[in-house]
Amino acid sequence: MKNQVRKYLGSAAIVASTLVGGTALADVKIGFIATTSGPAAALGQDMYDGFMLGIEQLKGKLGGVKVEVIKEDDQLKPDLGVQAVNKLIERDKVDIIAGVTFSNVMMAIAKPMADANIIFVGSNAGPAPLAGAQCNSQFFFTAWQNNQQAESVGKYATDTGYKNVYVMAPNYQAGKDAIAGFKSQFAGGIAGEVYTKVGQPDYSAEIAQLQAANPDAVYVFYPGGMGINFIKQFRQAGLLGKIPLMTVSTADGSTLPALKETAIGVISGTFWGPDFKNEVSKNFVAAFEKKYGRIPSQYAAQSYDSALLIDSALKKTGGNVSNKKAFADALRAAEFDSLRGNLKFSKNGFPIQDMFVFEVAKDEQGRVSLKTLTKTLSNHPDSFVGQCPL
Repeated sequence: MKNQVRKYLGSAAIVASTLVGGTALADVKIGFIATTSGPAAALGQDMYDGFMLGIEQLKGKLGGVKVEVIKEDDQLKPDLGVQAVNKLIERDKVDIIAGVTFSNVMMAIAKPMADANIIFVGSNAGPAPLAGAQCNSQFFFTAWQNNQQAESVGKYATDTGYKNVYVMAPNYQAGKDAIAGFKSQFAGGIAGEVYTKVGQPDYSAEIAQLQAANPDAVYVFYPGGMGINFIKQFRQAGLLGKIPLMTVSTADGSTLPALKETAIGVISGTFWGPDFKNEVSKNFVAAFEKKYGRIPSQYAAQSYDSALLIDSALKKTGGNVSNKKAFADALRAAEFDSLRGNLKFSKNGFPIQDMFVFEVAKDEQGRVSLKTLTKTLSNHPDSFVGQCPL
């Protein structure tokens, strides 16, 4: 472990900083932590690209002040996430920490960030404990609380009339949240509930077990490379198209470039899709495709929103971040046009938002993407805000 940490601290790739808007000293420093290497790298890279696009469109400034973004790769390792946070706070003296891809990393870094009284604007991981008993008045999340996406799919499964669903997820906080969220909105029975190893590449044994259970449908949460492997193996087993497959963070913009037609017909639930018609979303999609040459995923979208959120707060405070309470209050106000349409925050810093279900299908240009099917939940708060003592 010590060798890993020394390697981490010495890695040029993860201590490099990007000064946006020229060589002048920045007025605000932002540390952006994400998983940008390994099988889940696509998620973190899309998060970073979406965030940086937002800053670029604002000419290197947020709230009218120059910003410096210092990027850190946690490699999906909680201990390295803690090392990154400590570096950003103690050595780089950042004003804000943003990003964070996976919930196991988020849970590890929450305490050191809270102890340092840092402002945090997360754009993916949304573990249940941080929405409930461990909520923090200076933590904000522009994606979703983990259960929210799953609740959307659970509602869809109920509305569709499924009576018997087999559920699977990796065995860590987000996986447990994803199963709990689905079950909370699903009125039917659970044919089987299986938790697999994080990063597991082969699901053939589990797929054979679920096939034997003969469910009405299957629901899974497998982000990144795990999702690519699972969907390919599900189709290879001859089940895709035979047993409906519902997912969250599995068939999405981060995995579809690798899956392509293999994933056609898979159901996915989240807060936003690239076919949304509001102007902010359409402009974001066009700019992202022009700059990066690919359809943006929800990870890019929610990180883009996080840049717009920080911009709105800095505008309200005149670029001042020294008064933490005033800046947190400005973030909580969320006075900006989100690409998802309506967005506001609960007292725990998690979004109240509409949730949707999508189908993997070809878009108007013949590309495999997400097609909006239906809104399942309107102005939907997370399920843990009542446990938040704020």
